Amino acid sequence: MSPRSFQESLSEGGIHHRLSQLAGQWEGVTKTWFEPDKLADESPWRGTIRPVAGGRLVVHEYEGAIQGKPLSGMVLYAYHLDLDRYEVAWFDTFHTGTSLMFFTGAPVGQGLGVLGSYGPPSGPPWGWRTEIHQPAADQLIITHYNIPPEGQGAEAKAVETVYRRVPGR
Repeated sequence: MSPRSFQESLSEGGIHHRLSQLAGQWEGVTKTWFEPDKLADESPWRGTIRPVAGGRLVVHEYEGAIQGKPLSGMVLYAYHLDLDRYEVAWFDTFHTGTSLMFFTGAPVGQGLGVLGSYGPPSGPPWGWRTEIHQPAADQLIITHYNIPPEGQGAEAKAVETVYRRVPGR
């Protein structure tokens, strides 16, 4: 990565600049579906997003609950300039347990879309797609989709967090 390219990416409209716009304190509601179109939970969540390593990555730390049980997690969002793609590492105490899930993907409009996979205890791996959109400076929407192995059904919304920026932060 050339320093000039990274500096350009930090400039207004660059991808690293857009990532920096996610920084702040956030509160909202997360909905979870274990089966397509059957809402299983709706709970308040709080998150903090901050840039690290001179703006090369942003870290999203969050906490909430699912079906009354507390959970917490962290996501690292990076943009690899040389490969022209997002790279994401995610874990939380409910969805990933003691493992990390890795994703890659491309910009989607002013947001991002990444794809990863996870292996159930038996059988072929499932896909997990995440989209992040920031329709306004004070709103952030993070949506996750579960993708069954080929021939086992259609992709379905699994988790959606709709955040509002905490004023003054």
